[in-house]
Amino acid sequence: QVQLVESGGGSVQAGGSLRLSCAASGSTSTIHIMAWFRQAPGKEREAVAALYTVRGAIYYADFVKGRFTISQDNAKNTHLQMISLKPEDTAMYYCAAKLGEPRFGNWYDAYVYNDWGQGTQVTVSS
Repeated sequence: QVQLVESGGGSVQAGGSLRLSCAASGSTSTIHIMAWFRQAPGKEREAVAALYTVRGAIYYADFVKGRFTISQDNAKNTHLQMISLKPEDTAMYYCAAKLGEPRFGNWYDAYVYNDWGQGTQVTVSS
């Protein structure tokens, strides 16, 4: 099990930037995927980006390609750099960790992930 704590959320105007961070503790050596999801009020949680720590693959949702970048300092710190933010990016952002090699599902499936953070709010005004 890992514990995840997000930070870096805030309020910005459209076109602005934010950098979210996710600090992991616990059994971090067992993490195979780190991902970011988001959930806006009244909407379902949706996948934003994922980084496969073992094979090095990175995936993005179509709606953030070219604007968001997922990266990792080490096994314990994962970041989401967001530029050119839009009002529709307003949501609670969560980081999630998959422990062990994934044997089913896809990076964008929430059920793949074992542990979740509490979330950090991002608000983009027009």
